[in-house]
Parts: sequence; structure tokens; C-alpha cells
Amino acid sequence: MTPELPIDAVKPPRPGRIVAAVVAAFALAWLLYTIIVNENLHWDIVAEYLFDGRVIGGLWITIALTILSMLIGVSLGMLAAVMQLSDSSVLRGASGLYTWFFRGTPLLVQLIFWFNIGLLFPEIGLGIPFGGPMFLQWGANELITPFTAALLGLAINEGAYMAEIVRAGIRSVDPGQREAAESLGMSHAKILRRIVLPQAMRVIIPPTGNQFISMLKTTSMVSVIAGAELLTVSQRIYLENFEVIALLVVASVWYLLLTSVASVGQHFLEKRFSRGERT
Repeated sequence: MTPELPIDAVKPPRPGRIVAAVVAAFALAWLLYTIIVNENLHWDIVAEYLFDGRVIGGLWITIALTILSMLIGVSLGMLAAVMQLSDSSVLRGASGLYTWFFRGTPLLVQLIFWFNIGLLFPEIGLGIPFGGPMFLQWGANELITPFTAALLGLAINEGAYMAEIVRAGIRSVDPGQREAAESLGMSHAKILRRIVLPQAMRVIIPPTGNQFISMLKTTSMVSVIAGAELLTVSQRIYLENFEVIALLVVASVWYLLLTSVASVGQHFLEKRFSRGERT
């Protein structure tokens, strides 16, 4: 048997790729130069307000809204996903209605609705339904602040999307493992917690990380209800000093920093949950 000779392969020249790279580099350099030397951008104003106390306060509101909305949204999504996979047609129908409605209506509309919920229900309380007595009662305008309305809108909307992500992750697990666990007498809750979810995380984590990054930017929509987050604060400042572009650059810098940090965290989470996976 004759030994195989080494293949001395030579890559063919690709002048088109070189030309495209040169054009792209030139365009990027020109764009950066134009932005940097533009006197109307007022980089001194950007530097002045980048660490302004009001901006930092709005930044913390943005971070709090993002984290709380994602925690509530993931919890709602997991509950809705489990309900969708239930044998009960009532639970499946309720979960399907939830995801259909909140995925089918714009988030902006939902935020405005929650902010104006007092027009529909002036009083919010706890008591016996269908006309029974109320044990606790609050004024809707006092209870639903801009922050609360933003949290409700973001979290409930996010839960509808997370339901589909979690459901896809659960369905990716081999059904034979569930059947084997059932044959050993494990309860459905224990199977879900010990067998299904740990493996489903490989499918759930990447899109959840993307949802978290998207949520960081989506919090800017809270500005329509004056939620005091990063964009709202930036708008309030530029309405005072008329430095619109400079303050928008300040907000963009912080959004870019937050999403970059979240992207790094997503990378390590994916790496953590992909251990032992065949490559």
C-alpha cells in the first residue's frame, strides 16, 4: 500500500477580499475622523455629563429595571412553558392566551396602558371576587408609579417571549430520559428540576442572554412614561441646555458599556453550561 503524499495546497489569490477590506477600513477611518473633529458634537459636554450625578442615577434605574424585569420575566416564562407542556387543556389554553396577547401587542402600548391603569381601575385591592368585600385597597395612581408601570410592562412582556424560549429548551431534551425517570418513580416536578432543566439550559441560556442584552436597550422605551431611567434623564438634561446630540452620545456610551459587560457575562454562562457537550 503506497503511503499518501502530503498535499501542498496553495490558496488562490483573492483580490476582491483585499479590495473590500481596504474600502471598509477607509470608510471606518473616515467616519471616525468625521465624528471626532465635528465641532457640533461638543465632546467637552459629553465628558462633563458622562459621570453627572443625574446620569448615574438614571443608569442605576436602568440596571435595576433590567435585572428585575428579567428575573420576573424568566419566572413567568418558565411557569408559562410548563403550563404549555401540561396535559391540562385549561392550563395550555391559559398559557397560550398569555403568550399570544403579550407577544402580539407592542411593548410601547403595554407600557402606556400600565401607566394609565388608574383610568380603568381607580382602586386596586384584595378581597373576595365577583362583588365581595375588599380587605385591602389602594389608589391606582399611588400604587402604579412610573417605575412600577415600567416594571410591569417590561416583565410581563418578557415573560411571553421567555415562555417560548424555555419551551423550546425543554423540548430539546430526549423524551426517553423523562420516561426513564418516570419508571424510577420520580415525580414530574423532580424530573423537571433534576433531569430536564439542567440539560435544557444549553438551549435556553444563549437566547436568554440575548434577551437580557435586548432588555438593557428596551428600557429606553420607558422614557415615554417618564420612568427616570438613563434616556429619560438625558432628555431632561438636554431640554435644559439644548445639547441634544451630546447627551444622546452620553446615553449611548453607557448603553454600549452595559451591553458589552452583559455580552461577556453571557459568554461565560454559555461556556459554563456547555461543559461536557460533544464538539
